[in-house]
Amino acid sequence: MKNHLADIAAFLRLKRIALVGVSRQERDFSRVLWKDLRERGYDVVPVNPQAEEIDGQRCFERIGAVQPPAEGALIMTPHDRMAAVMRECLQAGVRNIWLYKGAVGSMDAEAVASARAEGALVVAGECPFMFLPDASWYHGVHAFVCKLCGVYPEAG
Repeated sequence: MKNHLADIAAFLRLKRIALVGVSRQERDFSRVLWKDLRERGYDVVPVNPQAEEIDGQRCFERIGAVQPPAEGALIMTPHDRMAAVMRECLQAGVRNIWLYKGAVGSMDAEAVASARAEGALVVAGECPFMFLPDASWYHGVHAFVCKLCGVYPEAG
């Protein structure tokens, strides 16, 4: 279930992205990504059922409640919630989905295959920082290691 660079580029061209599972904890990796995407000019919408706001921005309980709707969803939920969140995305008409895997993150091969079969663009298990221009040097090292190990996304 390898990803494609064209799908990654297509996702990163979106402007309004829901970050599902953004943490209430300031030092959490999801918050680092949240802030970076906002600094890059993305309209990032926080989604977390246990938060009313993130950095002063209204937080939505679920992806279907986001108004105006997001063009894509970056899912950073615990693994046991991932399939349900993907279903919610599809029901809400969100067809561009990025699953951040991380150490305890969001990837379920069956759910990915099902979403792709329904016509969704799904980037599964990649770290967005590896593909964002001008990211810190260690993200470039991460990409290099992925290439060496044969797990870097395919061209085309």
